[in-house]
Amino acid sequence: MKFYKRSQTRKINVGKVAIGGGAPVSVQSMTNTDTRDWKSTVRQIKNLEEAGCEIIRVSLPDMESAQVVSKIKKNIKIPLVADIHFDYRIALEAIKQGVDKLRINPGNIGAKDRVEAVVKEAKKAHIPIRIGVNAGSLKSVHNFHDNISRAKELVKAAMEHVNILEKLKFYDIAVSLKASNIATTVEAYKLFASKRNYPLHLGVTEAGSIFSGTIKSSAGLGIMLNEGIGDTVRVSLTADPVEEVKVAYSLLQSLELRSAGIEIISCPTCSRTQVDLIKIVAEVENAAAKMKELKKLKKPVKVALMGCIVNGPGEAKDADFGIAGGKNEGIVFENGKIIKRVKPNMWVAALLQMLKKKISEK
Repeated sequence: MKFYKRSQTRKINVGKVAIGGGAPVSVQSMTNTDTRDWKSTVRQIKNLEEAGCEIIRVSLPDMESAQVVSKIKKNIKIPLVADIHFDYRIALEAIKQGVDKLRINPGNIGAKDRVEAVVKEAKKAHIPIRIGVNAGSLKSVHNFHDNISRAKELVKAAMEHVNILEKLKFYDIAVSLKASNIATTVEAYKLFASKRNYPLHLGVTEAGSIFSGTIKSSAGLGIMLNEGIGDTVRVSLTADPVEEVKVAYSLLQSLELRSAGIEIISCPTCSRTQVDLIKIVAEVENAAAKMKELKKLKKPVKVALMGCIVNGPGEAKDADFGIAGGKNEGIVFENGKIIKRVKPNMWVAALLQMLKKKISEK
């Protein structure tokens, strides 16, 4: 049972995906292909769609990349966000090409008339704008050494951009305030959430590799989500973007905000373990990831994999089903009751069979 209350934020629409206003926390990622190579970009986005990504962002560093947006859009199913810096003409072209959302900082795309031109076209196209403030690119942040002061600078910069849009009567806004430091990031989001009710895009920027970045992102995002802050997330990893999506769903599922389809409960193993449990867990996870039907479940199926009888049905009694066992066999249990025994080489097959049965029941 969730033990926190989500902040009430303004609802915006990115294509067919709602952000804020009580909508489920959505999962985003960003391509790392050369956007101008639109076919490679589409291939990567399709992989991300398969993993459950709901909104995808591409960087548009030049006009050539902006001019292929329509080709990308025609070949993908999820909303497309254009990441733009400095050149307002690229933003105008992206809107013309049919992008679903802009990620810009109004203060860095030129004079007032240029901002007005972008906002006018965004209004006409009914697309929102995300104001993305990053500590690494904000010079004033580096004048301070404490996290609270740095957080205040991030919020100050975000508010300057927000005020620009509000003066133009544009309110379909999302905001992100990212730093590579967890404390700075958390304080910035908390402070901004106390000032405006625009939906917040959460992330810890430049988090790192798949290992360290997962830990860092989970720590930072977990704090904010646990306090009810956040409407959409991106886990930034130096890895295949598909891994970002997997981590995001796992994190959201752990907080009971979204379902990744399956929740595996497994023991850490000890000298009592007589089977290759690490390998078995990996095989079950990989096979389950390919079951598209799982992603449609509102509540995850809990599957237990225990390396011995000590950690068997008793400690995994909350699981829908699972296996516990030793060297020569495993005890299969469902809702805490033993139903049969299987050999170790049949553990994966037995679990997948039960998983398919569970899906058909739901």
